[in-house]
Amino acid sequence: MSDRTAAVTRPPGTRAPGPSRAALAAGLVAAQTAVLAAIFQLGPGGLFWWYAAAWGLFGAAVWALRGVRGRLAGRLVLCGGLAVIATGLLGPPGTSTDSFRYAWDGRVQAAGLSPYDHAPADPELASLRDPWLFPACAQGHFYPAGGGTCTRINRPTVHTVYPPLAEAYFLLVDRLSPADARHKPLQVSGALLAAGVTGTLLLLLRRRDVRPAAYWAWCPAVPMEGVNNAHVDLLAVAAVVLALGLAYRRVPGGAPPGPAWRGALLGAAVAVKLVPAVVVPGALSGALADARAARRALRILVPAVLLVAAAYLPYVLLSRASVLGYLFGYVAEEGYDEAGARERYALLRLLLPDSWALPVALAVLSAVLLRVLRRGDPDRPWRGALELTGTAFLLLTPGYSWYALLVVALVALDGRWEWLGIPLASAAAYLTPAGTPAYALAAVAVAAGLFLRAPWRPVAGRTGRPGQAGPVGS
Repeated sequence: MSDRTAAVTRPPGTRAPGPSRAALAAGLVAAQTAVLAAIFQLGPGGLFWWYAAAWGLFGAAVWALRGVRGRLAGRLVLCGGLAVIATGLLGPPGTSTDSFRYAWDGRVQAAGLSPYDHAPADPELASLRDPWLFPACAQGHFYPAGGGTCTRINRPTVHTVYPPLAEAYFLLVDRLSPADARHKPLQVSGALLAAGVTGTLLLLLRRRDVRPAAYWAWCPAVPMEGVNNAHVDLLAVAAVVLALGLAYRRVPGGAPPGPAWRGALLGAAVAVKLVPAVVVPGALSGALADARAARRALRILVPAVLLVAAAYLPYVLLSRASVLGYLFGYVAEEGYDEAGARERYALLRLLLPDSWALPVALAVLSAVLLRVLRRGDPDRPWRGALELTGTAFLLLTPGYSWYALLVVALVALDGRWEWLGIPLASAAAYLTPAGTPAYALAAVAVAAGLFLRAPWRPVAGRTGRPGQAGPVGS
């Protein structure tokens, strides 16, 4: 029934729910935008509680969006998303120093050197230092870089940990940035990437239901981690959304892009940040169902591997040291090795001896992986990717909230809102000592969602397209 017909047949004295719900959603997004602006511009005390308030307004806004349909919903998602994203530009990075390493790595490459060969504290690079990245030690709490110098760059005595396409991105931003631009070019790049993902989601969902795009567009994690802190994870997320969404969308009057394109995009995501490797099995959903599916999976997997290898090759040829940089040291430092830190595998350690946490996590992930490969729907690769990625987060309980931007994007593709507890839990783990109970609540939310969406409880509107598995707020 068209909107015009609905207006004619509506009983006298009643009003259309759309405009009022649209006004409510817009008002809630405006309030959320104001809270985020206060966080980034004023840096209020009790940061996490302000951030949690933004999440509460976000949840209320997407609930209100349930009553808005059609083009009006799309306009709300887009305009609200642009406003939310823009708040991240209002102040310098507030809760992470990673972007300072990005700027340094770009500068080092622009000087014709490999970031895999030199740590920021290396005296050979002293000529590249400036007062912004290497301020006087008396100006604040910075990282000691040896020889009485200090820097804003974390872990200044170790080589970079970032994969090659991330390094290429840092070089590109450096080359395009005006002198003394400091952190702003990286933040602007993050805002453009976040807005690009929003637009891509709206295009993917426009023939079905655009409302799930709000899960990404309005999520407070996007301006916090992707824009204000300018994490390179956004570039990887953009590649994943294209691989799982746009690459599976039929072009009107033409054939869908081949598996090689999907694999190349996934390989690009992995070559930006290794975390998206957990998404790859989603693109291989159903690979073990039969021989034809296996061949199709290989046409995705092989280009992904080749793209990663091709991205590393120039740096391998130009670098004297290992292009893996500080990767293994980082894994051990964060407690993902066999010994493990107390913050990792936190939910498993509530139930099991510490020494069991890693093998049990590997066993559960292997079981989910096998299920995706055997029973996953190749027409809905985002679903298997979300299940595997979300499970990995619940088992590993990472303490860095920007990793969960990947989960937010997958939720927007799949429409299952209950997984959004994970990015909020990761923020709690990063900003407060309450990471374990936050992850426990996130696990309860996921379990509740699985129960409500179980086969014996049919859900109206369940289809095989992005965003249709669970409409906003369903």
